[in-house]
Amino acid sequence: MSRTFADTVFRNGRIYTSNRQQPWATCAAVKAGRFIAVGEERDVTALVGEGTATVDLGGRMAMPGIVDIHNHIMMGGHADLYELRFSSADSIPRIAETLHKAASAAAAGAWIVGGQFGNNLLNEMNTAESCALLDAACLGHPVVLRDDSYHNRWASSAALRLAGVQADSPNPTDGEIGRDLKSGTLTGIMIEAASGLVERALAASGHYTAEMDRAAVARSIGVLNTYGVTAFIDAASMQPIMAALKGLDDRGELTAWAVCAMPVVEPGFMFGKAGEELFALREQYRGTHVKPDYVKVFLDGVPGAKTAAFHEPYVADPVRGCCFRGSTMLTVPDLIRWLGRCEKLGLAAKIHCAGDAAVTQALDAIDVVRNFNGATHLVHQIAHASYIAPDDIPRFAELGVAADLSPIIWYPTIFLEAHKAAMGEERAQRFWPNRDLKQAGALMAGGSDWPVIPIPDPWQGIEGMVTRQNPTGDFPGKSLWAEQALDLATVIDIYTIDAARAAGLGQSIGSIEIGKSADLIVLDQMIFDIPPDQLADTRVEMTFFEGRKVYERGK
Repeated sequence: MSRTFADTVFRNGRIYTSNRQQPWATCAAVKAGRFIAVGEERDVTALVGEGTATVDLGGRMAMPGIVDIHNHIMMGGHADLYELRFSSADSIPRIAETLHKAASAAAAGAWIVGGQFGNNLLNEMNTAESCALLDAACLGHPVVLRDDSYHNRWASSAALRLAGVQADSPNPTDGEIGRDLKSGTLTGIMIEAASGLVERALAASGHYTAEMDRAAVARSIGVLNTYGVTAFIDAASMQPIMAALKGLDDRGELTAWAVCAMPVVEPGFMFGKAGEELFALREQYRGTHVKPDYVKVFLDGVPGAKTAAFHEPYVADPVRGCCFRGSTMLTVPDLIRWLGRCEKLGLAAKIHCAGDAAVTQALDAIDVVRNFNGATHLVHQIAHASYIAPDDIPRFAELGVAADLSPIIWYPTIFLEAHKAAMGEERAQRFWPNRDLKQAGALMAGGSDWPVIPIPDPWQGIEGMVTRQNPTGDFPGKSLWAEQALDLATVIDIYTIDAARAAGLGQSIGSIEIGKSADLIVLDQMIFDIPPDQLADTRVEMTFFEGRKVYERGK
């Protein structure tokens, strides 16, 4: 009788497994991409054969690969490879200076795409003077700049002309075209659905090619691996994204599990088939590692632009008056119909809810569907579960809904400053009630929302959840609702096994256990032995996906 030998054995490590039945190990063995032993030296010795590769961890910490519950894989790659980048802290003159340099070097008539300006600048940009500064800087080029929420745009006059936007153009449904409050002239600010007008003109220009799309997705996967990410949900998967992922998978080049969330309605910033038409195609994009098992619902906008839906009104302003609360993009009956249909198709929903009224509506709709359909294995998610009415917090666990905790802003940021201006400081500070969700028994999952966050570094988010302070050094001495901090072990679970469960993959990834995919990362420091304010300094030394090394630092 032949013996089974491991393909790879990891030895001499401090392996945190995210398996509560066996939280620590020193060794693990892998065969055919799966763990076949997890424990001590005695558990792997007999599995070492002539062809077994040994990885000596040298006492370093290892843990499961990280699951990014929310990113935009193609947009992240486009931003990294092809777009003009600047800080969300930059002023309008600084943005104009950066743009002028890019425009001076660009080919005649070429589009310039970039980001990300802070959405706290929206009001300042929405003036004739700022528009003139933008136009002077762009040297006649069509320009579209995205804000740090990716929901809003600032476009040059040349871009507006190509998009067919004129002074008397009506606002689109769920969007607003910016106009100077004094003169009524266009300013280039495009809010929510209005952003789609310039994005559609950009797409029609052929600025992005299919080759660029494929390169962007491949680049993104490589970037994620450097941070230890071995699984993710793409939060708005149109056909080109799924096609690129499936192509990588078929060629054996996809080094992460990819779950796709297909939009129920064509987003304002992406174009193509959506809803039933897209769902009908999902099986042709399914692969060994590509799982088109989610849908995406955009239920509201973002607080900084006053497009998120809240129970209490925003701060009064000259445009919206004193009692504006925002609104949702779907009615409760429409949302119920979509959720019912998706459950019938075996699809779970990721529902964008940036305001507490949107969260309430989503939970109400899920409650109705649960009452009609009964229990389900599907895990619906509330994306950006950040502002939540206290009475809604226990409903996450009661309804089996996961809290998608992204983006990485569990600490003071430019985002938060924009929220303070829109909502008032006291309300804005009650942001990300993570401990309350944990105590209520909610399933929580960590994500990046890359490229809303410029780099998809989970370690900044991990530190922020533990300290509630900004790990970059910005806003020194300030914390955000410190009572909502979580312990490190809980946060690591939120980024591994709990995120895997929220993604519908908890049986196969998310922890280092026998039978699960051998997704393992090696760290440069023992994170449980360091001060919490050093967590963001963690670097991934090696990333293994299904037992094969897909990243090594410095190589």
